[in-house]
Amino acid sequence: MTDDVGNIQAVRIEDEMRVSYLDYAMSVIVSRALPDVRDGLKPVHRRILYTMGEMGLSATSSYRKCAAIVGEVMGKYHPHGDVALYDALVRLAQDFSMRYPLVDGQGNFGSVDGDSAAAMRYTEARLTGIAAEMLADIDKETVDFVDNYDGTQKQPDVLPARLPNLLVNGSSGIAVGMATNIPPHHLGEIVDATVALIDNPEITSDDLCGYVLGPDFPTGGTIFRFEQQRNPLTGENERIDAIRAMYAHGRGRVVVRAQVAFEEVRSGRMAIVVTELPYQVNKAALLEKIAELVTGKRLEGVADLRDESDRDGMRMVIEIKRDSNPHKVLNNLFKHTAMQMTFNLNMLALVDGQPQTLPLKSVLQHHIDHRREVVRRRTEFDLGRARARAHVLEGLKIALDHLDAIITLIRQSADVDTARANLMSGFELSEIQAQAILDMRLARLAALERKKIEDEYLEVIQLIAELEDILASPARVLTIIKNELAELKRRYAGDRRTRVQDDASREMTDEDLIADEDVVITISGRGYIKRQPVASYRRQHRGGKGIIGHVTREEDAVEHLLVANTHDWALFFTNRGRVFSSKVHHIPDASRQAKGIPIINLEGVQVESGEVPMATITLPNFKPGTFLVLATRKGVIKKTPLEQFEKVRSSGIRAIILNGDDELAWVDVSSGMDDVIIATAQGKLARFSESEVRAMGRDSAGVIGIRLARKGDAVVGMSVVQPDADLLVLTETGYGKRVALTEFRRKHRGGQGVGLIALEGRKTGDVAAVQQVRETDEELLLISAGGQVIRTETQSINRYSPGARGVIVMRHSEGDRVVGIAAFRAGLAERESIGDNDGPGESPTPSPRNGPDA
Repeated sequence: MTDDVGNIQAVRIEDEMRVSYLDYAMSVIVSRALPDVRDGLKPVHRRILYTMGEMGLSATSSYRKCAAIVGEVMGKYHPHGDVALYDALVRLAQDFSMRYPLVDGQGNFGSVDGDSAAAMRYTEARLTGIAAEMLADIDKETVDFVDNYDGTQKQPDVLPARLPNLLVNGSSGIAVGMATNIPPHHLGEIVDATVALIDNPEITSDDLCGYVLGPDFPTGGTIFRFEQQRNPLTGENERIDAIRAMYAHGRGRVVVRAQVAFEEVRSGRMAIVVTELPYQVNKAALLEKIAELVTGKRLEGVADLRDESDRDGMRMVIEIKRDSNPHKVLNNLFKHTAMQMTFNLNMLALVDGQPQTLPLKSVLQHHIDHRREVVRRRTEFDLGRARARAHVLEGLKIALDHLDAIITLIRQSADVDTARANLMSGFELSEIQAQAILDMRLARLAALERKKIEDEYLEVIQLIAELEDILASPARVLTIIKNELAELKRRYAGDRRTRVQDDASREMTDEDLIADEDVVITISGRGYIKRQPVASYRRQHRGGKGIIGHVTREEDAVEHLLVANTHDWALFFTNRGRVFSSKVHHIPDASRQAKGIPIINLEGVQVESGEVPMATITLPNFKPGTFLVLATRKGVIKKTPLEQFEKVRSSGIRAIILNGDDELAWVDVSSGMDDVIIATAQGKLARFSESEVRAMGRDSAGVIGIRLARKGDAVVGMSVVQPDADLLVLTETGYGKRVALTEFRRKHRGGQGVGLIALEGRKTGDVAAVQQVRETDEELLLISAGGQVIRTETQSINRYSPGARGVIVMRHSEGDRVVGIAAFRAGLAERESIGDNDGPGESPTPSPRNGPDA
């Protein structure tokens, strides 16, 4: 190498390589790849915004060709190619890349499908309103200016940045040996956190997370606050607040998931509809990935895939096969595609020209310090201008006070320079004041104009006092910063787009993805089970024939019907006195025409040959202090604490010991101090206090609840009495009525009961089912052995005395018979069914009430 005077010097190549590489690395770090912590901008973005401001491209001006903007920036400030410069300009205008775009683009600026922007000669741009806040007061010497690449222009070293842009719009960049990746945030949350830090400088990053909920991506989606991480000391997984840990250290990760919904796109077929994607996910590439997984048999259950996005928003439709579980398909999509991804945060930024990884508090504090300096320099600039103006006005006041003498002096002067000198010596004026008097128009000599000069002087004096007080009071400077931030929040914040959920696990289980909805469960006598949405059955008037709700095989009648929530536990009690458990969502979702699957194929149910489920009950949880009341065909009753059924083996556990050929058939939940009713097929009912039945363990028999007086009689229903409820009685031929439970007095258990309904032989048949119902907002599902289902309102069935026969509630086909009732509470948000129904459809939302099925 040569020195400054051209002499050749010997240098080790290792040393030269080390020095040159470090110089190159620092140049990339400082001048290209990393944002400044004060304005959150890289040099290229700063130059673009400053140039557009110089060109007068405000939010209210007309658009200019991007080619003109790129040319102006490249010619004056940016010593790099136009392609990279235009790409940077385009990103500032993309509403799917920037949370608060700084450039207002007109034309094609790309899309989430990865489409590139149109050529710069076709597109136009101007600054947005919020970009003006980045440039505000730049003409008041608030920031330092440095030479451009050739020393012919001056450019700002940093922008005044009233907006906390580093966090609000985020930044990403790869330097030499380091990288930054900062997500966008909600302006309102960042403002609130900054104000909180101003008010309490001792606040911690953890406390600031009470204001900053997490990243707020322009594309929406959902992020999860909690995740499981392995503790290196204990080796166990621990539930940690990932967002708080991320902001406390300035680095970390957050899981982002697409926003999806389930829709029924055609009869009986569900679809996953994606309306929001994780940040920076290419929609077209995602669709190709899904198609590739389906083709390669790695993703099963997808029948169709299409993009229905338009100018109203994103809409990806993933249609599911009829026999597939849409929740499991969604789980696999999250697992194998970019519909769920991890955003790795690294808040690396330049602080005084040096790269530093900063926690949340430090980033906010650097912005406050920057704004404090900007406000101070702006105030000093305004104070200097005010003092200069006051100085001029003082000279004009002197001139007005000695008007005649000054006019005479000017008229007697040979030229302007002489007049200026005479004014300065004769009235002790400065050169500036003397020149202002010479430049004063004659119109200012009018009385009204003289008054304006005096008023302006008073205003300027007051302004000077105000500015001096601001400079002397750091608290006032901070108040100004807070007021400016509050105005930013009011004008630009808007609503948060990204949802934050408190989820303890990154990996979703199948149950996490199960829709929270109410379903109808039907079980046939031969053990076939299925579930359907309640909305599959539209409401009808009593006396209708209903629709097919369950297709049965020959000699296989529907035996059980109940309404439950997909997240409930289902307990299956068999005729042999054993119990099995399963989640309701494990029951297959089938159409009305399907018969379902054998219950022995259900997860968690391993019944033996000849063993069939006789009673099914659904529970949201196993609440301590509650009991299960069990009843058999021959009138035996038993009470057992509910928590004894919480852990059930797949091979089942014993619920009751049966005597002889007796069978367990009914189960209900009680508080331990309720009344119990037992109804028989031949129209008898017994009511007694549950306190007469002592609590027993699972491995025990029960006691007599009702004595069957007639041969062939059997219990057809047992339940715990609900407050203000009626008893709905339904016969085999479809006759039914409501009877107020107050009609039946409490007696001791073990009796033969009292009359419940007047039976008339073959016309009515025996009692088929009983169910407690409430009139207000409650509906019924009635089912026959042949699978006919009718949905009707409770209040459509009249109330009668115990001695009455009732009216036709359900008409069924010849040879069929009524077998079951299920009651549920309806709301107003139930989706409309698409089934072929006899009656007009309405739209209630059901809410299950656990009770005995018949």
